[in-house]
Amino acid sequence: MDEINGGAPAPYTGDVLQVRLDKLAKLRERGAEPYADSYARTHLTAEIRDGFAALENTAVAVAGRVVSKRDLGKNVFAHIQDGAGRIQIYARIDALGAENFALLKTFDVGDIIGVSGTVFRTQKGEISVRAETAVMLAKSLRPLPEKFHGLTNVDLRYRQRYLDLITNEDSRRVFLRRAAIIRAMRGYLEEKGFMEVETPVLQSIAGGAAARPFVTHHNALDMDMFLRIAPELPLKRLVVGGLERIFEIGRNFRNEGISIRHNPEFTMMELYMAYADYRGVMDLTEDMIRRIARLTAGTEDIVYQGTPVSLAAPWRRLPMEEAVRLYAGTDFSEIRTDEDARAAARTRGLEVPAAAGRGKVINEFFEAFAEAELIQPTFITGHPVEVSPLARRSAEDPERADRFELFICGREIANGFSELNDPIDQRRRFEAQMAERARGDEEAHMMDEDFLRALEYGLPPTGGLGVGVDRLVMLLTDAASIRDVIFFPAMRALD
Repeated sequence: MDEINGGAPAPYTGDVLQVRLDKLAKLRERGAEPYADSYARTHLTAEIRDGFAALENTAVAVAGRVVSKRDLGKNVFAHIQDGAGRIQIYARIDALGAENFALLKTFDVGDIIGVSGTVFRTQKGEISVRAETAVMLAKSLRPLPEKFHGLTNVDLRYRQRYLDLITNEDSRRVFLRRAAIIRAMRGYLEEKGFMEVETPVLQSIAGGAAARPFVTHHNALDMDMFLRIAPELPLKRLVVGGLERIFEIGRNFRNEGISIRHNPEFTMMELYMAYADYRGVMDLTEDMIRRIARLTAGTEDIVYQGTPVSLAAPWRRLPMEEAVRLYAGTDFSEIRTDEDARAAARTRGLEVPAAAGRGKVINEFFEAFAEAELIQPTFITGHPVEVSPLARRSAEDPERADRFELFICGREIANGFSELNDPIDQRRRFEAQMAERARGDEEAHMMDEDFLRALEYGLPPTGGLGVGVDRLVMLLTDAASIRDVIFFPAMRALD
């Protein structure tokens, strides 16, 4: 079959599909509707297994997908799977009656059925339901992957996630863990007094991050609009409005490459905390992630792709220039001019823009030589202002920003800073970004006059944080690729 081989879905042709279509027709000939509108289920499979002592010999009604079937003539054993797990169904001709038993024998692996009967334990010790009635709820016209061992075709797993979830228990566990991680994050923030808010996904100005946006057009307003690259600027407007502790968990969109760490549509948690600085946000970030790990993984000592990682406090805090000195062997305290910085980059084989300043070159050195070395949780601090257009300048060194990035296993997990609340400085930063755009940098910030107007009314001292939810889920589920933790990752179109 084409779909099992990873190609486009086949039409309703072929021997297997025709057999199932014939069964569908026979069901209707018997007056049985093969696509029911509801079913009065009384228990989930897990409730029966976990509560067997109280439910033995009790009448129940269960429903789910047939995932295995053994026909022994006058007896049929099958397993059905619902959202909570699996349970065995045992059917006998004398219990169901000849007509209904004959109907049940035609059910295929993949069909969704409802079964009522009594709970018992077989001689082999398996908790089961002794069927008294069995009805078709949704006839499956396509067979599940052979032998029900899960999908080995990785491309197919991502394109047809529904098959992956049916056949791959590990995949189901990842997404259950994902939901638990988001639930734990939300609970932690609400406990700390944060209010959850929603801001526009469709924006007239793309801002809040250095990224290339997706562009669309609003017909009624006759104007181009952008899918948001970050919710930062609308959220800070809310802080100006007096909402002092807020967060949003939502989708962002960046028109960039696809890799094991990047998907053009991804989930971000972003928060703002009035009267806090980046140090306070670092403390909150460390405490929150450690809490989430304990609640969802059961430990602060995890293993990611074979590498032990300790989330126990305290986490290392390392200035960016010091990280470059340690891992690249280049000391930027001795490289003071933009020209010398670009020359140092050329010496190390790094390609940087002709107009790149010293700060941007430092960041390029960090990404090329240091980032991958940061395995244990590490906060990188002291970013150049040049690459931090929305962060407050450091009072100790005006060339650096009061900013941090959290790296674990060589990947950025979070980014935060003391927010720039000086509207005059912010305008200069936007103007510098616009100059970068004019030189061809499509990821540079756009000018946002309304945001500047909001700052002119007064933004209190504020700390902000963005956490890449997908990457955090990868870390806490030991997933090698971001595609393993997103239900429907972006994929190339099939020919």
